[in-house]
Amino acid sequence: MAAFNLSRFDPSTFFLTGIPGLEVAHIWISIPFSMFYVISLLGNFTVLFVVGKEQNLHKPMYLLLCMLALTDIGMSTSVVPKALCIFWFNLNSITVGGCLTQMFFLHVVFAVQSAVLVTMAFDRYIAICNPLRYSTILTNARIAKLGLVGLIRAVLFILPLPLLLSRQPFCANRIIPHTYCEHMAVAQISCGDTTVNRMYALVVVLVCTGSDLTLIALSYVLIIRALFRISSKKTHQKALNTCTAHIFVMLMFYPPFIFSSLTHRYGHSIAPHIHIILANLYFVAPPMLNPIIYGAKTKELCDKVCKYSCRR
Repeated sequence: MAAFNLSRFDPSTFFLTGIPGLEVAHIWISIPFSMFYVISLLGNFTVLFVVGKEQNLHKPMYLLLCMLALTDIGMSTSVVPKALCIFWFNLNSITVGGCLTQMFFLHVVFAVQSAVLVTMAFDRYIAICNPLRYSTILTNARIAKLGLVGLIRAVLFILPLPLLLSRQPFCANRIIPHTYCEHMAVAQISCGDTTVNRMYALVVVLVCTGSDLTLIALSYVLIIRALFRISSKKTHQKALNTCTAHIFVMLMFYPPFIFSSLTHRYGHSIAPHIHIILANLYFVAPPMLNPIIYGAKTKELCDKVCKYSCRR
């Protein structure tokens, strides 16, 4: 904490504490943290490499997996390198501009991944409920356009967050009790009125995440209704297998985000180190597990990965 006191009045710098109360254990915490990050990079780059090399995998479903892999890489990379600098070298300082930039990219990647999960749900709906028209409704070009729409939506919704914070006054306390610049964590150290910031952040969560979850739920309601009309158990099993991976990925993505958002606003009784450890795991565990889940559940992808692994 002494290092903070020397420069805490520098108007161009914030300080990230890492995990409050567990500073002495930072080195030990960094071991699984860095291992998860390396595994996630290997897994997601493998998906991108295999899909890129195999012509018969150039299909909408695998294009969506590539989008998911890119967002996983972006999400973990926007947080982990700086966190490891804090854990290993005690490099706690970050410029205000750097902090707001990290916040922007972090939240944009999250919003894009949410849009990708919605598109995946739509993909499963078409594949199960309207399989004869699948190839005409979902083309690679259409999937790419949906991905671009998701990116534009994310940028337009997220850009006001750092812009609003950049206009806030920050007084003597420039210490952020976190490993990365999360919007609410930065807003809490402002000595100005952050009502607009908080309300806009809540609107973004409700509009983006709320609408995405609604569309996903609607897709699965229609899928379940279609399955009830089919008497073949084999068809039921095949349909469920195509949805299982997507459901697992959503369960790792949305509940931790909702928990983190609620904790920042209302969970004052939760110990800060527990909240921050869980928040950090959120940025390394799902990106590590997503390629494993889809690799195990998608036989065609698994076979191609095995082909390249056996060559080596």
